[in-house]
Amino acid sequence: MLERFIAHLESSQLIPPGASVLVGYSGGADSTCLLYLLKCAGVDVVAAHLHHGMRPEGDAEQLKCEEFADSLGIPFLTGKADVPGIANHMKVGIEEAGRTARQMFFRQSVNQTGCHFIATGHTLDDHIETVLMHMTRGSGLSGLAGIHPIRDGIIRPLLPFRRSETRAFCEENDFWFHDDPGNFDEAFTRVRLRRRIIPEFESINPQFGDAVARLAETARSEDQFLNGMAAGILEQAEIPLNGNLRFLSSDCEVAFDKSKLEHAPQVIVRRALRLATQYIGGELEFHHIETLSQWLKNSETGSITIPDTQVVVEMDKDTIHIRDLQPEEPFRFPLTVPGETESEIFGWKLTAESVSPSDYLRDNNSLDIVLDQGKSSGGLHFRSLQSGDVMVPLGEDKPKKVAELLTKAKLTKAARQRLPIIMDMLGPVWLPGVRLAERVKITEATQRALRIRLEPLEGLRGS
Repeated sequence: MLERFIAHLESSQLIPPGASVLVGYSGGADSTCLLYLLKCAGVDVVAAHLHHGMRPEGDAEQLKCEEFADSLGIPFLTGKADVPGIANHMKVGIEEAGRTARQMFFRQSVNQTGCHFIATGHTLDDHIETVLMHMTRGSGLSGLAGIHPIRDGIIRPLLPFRRSETRAFCEENDFWFHDDPGNFDEAFTRVRLRRRIIPEFESINPQFGDAVARLAETARSEDQFLNGMAAGILEQAEIPLNGNLRFLSSDCEVAFDKSKLEHAPQVIVRRALRLATQYIGGELEFHHIETLSQWLKNSETGSITIPDTQVVVEMDKDTIHIRDLQPEEPFRFPLTVPGETESEIFGWKLTAESVSPSDYLRDNNSLDIVLDQGKSSGGLHFRSLQSGDVMVPLGEDKPKKVAELLTKAKLTKAARQRLPIIMDMLGPVWLPGVRLAERVKITEATQRALRIRLEPLEGLRGS
């Protein structure tokens, strides 16, 4: 099995040379086998074991896991979770709660250890069961694709191998492992499939497992192809929002031109709507997709809020707007002068530096401004929009409501909530990308000029 495993790693390139791997190590045959095989293959591994807090023998099993990892010279991390408590709090089943707890623990452990990947012991049997479970729910191609060999930093090196192989390998090498009683409890859907349904299929076709694997591979390839087509149509139909301030809200809203979608094939339109909504954090159900497709086809209008989220899909006469309605918390921070002020939360940075007052001409929508520092009152800071904010814009003589200026600049609600407004003690002095205040403009009498720039942080929220 070791030779086949090493050959699989080489052909699949799942683990790049020099990468370190955190192994989700439960103590079952699959994860025990995986931990040993990776170590023998020369991979730098760390074992991570989560105590689920459900069985009294969990303490002894954790100790056995640590002893096995130590015998291989593998670093061992452990954590403990109250899975029943999580299930009760989240109103989900024990299986889902356990999966959530493990994911959180593994992600934390990766951050702690600096490992490049998380590896789980999923086998071909898990792959088959997953495909069948998705079939019972009426899944599309993405569900029929089953378990992906690599996704979101998680790799499954044992997918080509059967559960019986990992068990036999552990027994042949006299490795300690344990069987989770939950693997035999037919109250769980996956166990019923394993013990009742799959044997019936195998009685019809002894190579049923291989057949499902081929089906999943075909579904995955076609799913990726159709996703590529849908993404291409979305790219053509996307309506840029907020001009050069697009980076303020690009993670929480997108908009598309209906006219560039309504004549596309329905199969691509449905997929495009699902992909766009997933990007914002929502998951459209089948009936949602059907409703939106009909609205698009019949030039109707309406909105759908995705259950259990704040994501809404709005369709008017010309536009599809998908956005997260989660309200932003107000913010207020000092501006570093001179220097840089970065915000990873908001995805931008402000840079302030003293400059010559001679080069000051800027367009109103510029994200780079020069102001008379001597005319500002007190230290500068930035904050979010507040009700009642007013400012006399450059070139005018009467105060205007800041909210109206931002709306006139066609900033969306999300962008207006996130825009860092530069302030002094008297109020707003600059609305980046919108207007400068008249009272801090450069004049012939200016002695101290300050240049301020707003720009997106590289790698965050795209510009």
